[in-house]
Amino acid sequence: MAVPLLQTAMVGAYVVGRHLRGVKRYPLVLMLEPLFRCNLACAGCGKIDYPDPLLNRRLSVAECLDAARDCGAPVVSIAGGEPLLHAEIDQIVEGLIKQRRFVYLCTNALLMEKRLDRFKPSPYFTWSVHLDGAKEEHDASVCQSGVYDRAVAAIKEAKRRGFRVNINCTLFDGANPERVSSFFDDAMAAGIDGITVSPGYAYERAPDQAHFLTRRRTKQLFRDIFQAGKDKSWAFNQSSLFLDFLAGNQSYHCSPWGNPTRNIFGWQRPCYLLGEGYAKTYRELMDETDWDAYGTGNYEKCADCMVHSGYEATAVADAVRNPLKAFMVSRRGPRTDGGMAPEIPLDGQRPAEYVFSRHVEKALEEVGPTPTRKRAGG
Repeated sequence: MAVPLLQTAMVGAYVVGRHLRGVKRYPLVLMLEPLFRCNLACAGCGKIDYPDPLLNRRLSVAECLDAARDCGAPVVSIAGGEPLLHAEIDQIVEGLIKQRRFVYLCTNALLMEKRLDRFKPSPYFTWSVHLDGAKEEHDASVCQSGVYDRAVAAIKEAKRRGFRVNINCTLFDGANPERVSSFFDDAMAAGIDGITVSPGYAYERAPDQAHFLTRRRTKQLFRDIFQAGKDKSWAFNQSSLFLDFLAGNQSYHCSPWGNPTRNIFGWQRPCYLLGEGYAKTYRELMDETDWDAYGTGNYEKCADCMVHSGYEATAVADAVRNPLKAFMVSRRGPRTDGGMAPEIPLDGQRPAEYVFSRHVEKALEEVGPTPTRKRAGG
């Protein structure tokens, strides 16, 4: 199975406990970004367009471990940037495991083989390798040739050493369902433990704005992919109801508090995908964020979003309330024909506000004079 039994049991107990106590908002996955620097410059990324003084900043080991304790989420996804560029990333992972967090270390795998010796296989640790399709599609999405081959080599070596390895696949407009199906077949044949899949989100500062999916196209794409994968043994590292949502069969509102983000600026409001202000503490994030101001139907920037970091927590909560429904979807797979669930109306959403530069300017004031902007790459 894609999710280990230990993780299923511990996270399940955590969610049910909060449900029984009537807790409305609680974290499921901490999105931890210890740095923004990356050794790639992907056209669809909105995370690395910062001045060098900010790209050079790092969260300390203590800051990372404190964030996990303050938040209390049972799962930590370490993203970036490229986390393996952090000199103390192994200490961060080790500290989180000692806290009994399930750690997913997201990486483009360019440094993975060189860094494997710093880590030990553990039921609490999983490599999450970024692959956006087969060789041609992936190398095009990361804007550099040869990356796919290096990632596959790193995956095989990690599996040989006894690590758990997932792939994290983001799909964009123009993705071919048959080619995606073939890619998933090849990934499972390579011995990976699970697949995390999501439609791309239109980061406002991403260089390429032309290939992000609308919600309608997202639903049809995933229906076609799941139809092509009928009777295949793909193991998804996601809840059955979230996959059913991607196929247009569930009407969900997002739960941005389910995946809170801690990065070099602080606790990001309102979610991993939108940076519209920061809180100094986790409690301030939860208590002082106007959650109702965001989400599809509430805010223009959220109109097309169906990403797992916003909707997985919603699906998990639904599974707790409706276990029989979740079980049936898990058994049969997402429905790929017939009518789709009603869409959220957009006529009441507030217009987008473009506030990205404010926290950047504030952070630059703290580190000194503003240099010329420069994209990370190479």
